[in-house]
Amino acid sequence: MKRRSRTHGATLPIVLILTAMMLVTASAWLQTSTVAGRATIATRERAQAFHAADSALIRCSRMLSLALPSTSQSKDEPSRWRAKTSFEGPTAAAITPFPAWPYARRAPQCLIESWGSGSYLVTSRGFGATADSEAWLQLRTDIADGVSTQHWRRVVARPF
Repeated sequence: MKRRSRTHGATLPIVLILTAMMLVTASAWLQTSTVAGRATIATRERAQAFHAADSALIRCSRMLSLALPSTSQSKDEPSRWRAKTSFEGPTAAAITPFPAWPYARRAPQCLIESWGSGSYLVTSRGFGATADSEAWLQLRTDIADGVSTQHWRRVVARPF
């Protein structure tokens, strides 16, 4: 008669522990790659919106340079760009310098406002493929004695 070893039942718990460790590791890797994928997509969307806004800003500033300077005397910063109605709705004053923008949910927009004598504020709004991806850029253009000076800034948060 053969004698049974005392380690006969130890194999199953060891295999179950190793399997559980592999499952936890695989699930952690899956979670990490999912988060990295979402971050990559969000970065791509922000870059898409930024480039759309930048292109609209360039196009509208060129359109402005072809126009005659205004004779307005206001020294306060224009604020129409902060109103949603300036960009959306039937009374929107913003223009769409491009008929469409690739991979974006909407074409970029820009709004040109007079800012004192010979100064203008050009505000552009660009979009990515999702509703959350939107970028705002501004360019102040001062025209004096036939010389144009530009001051660029990025609007960090949506104004409305």
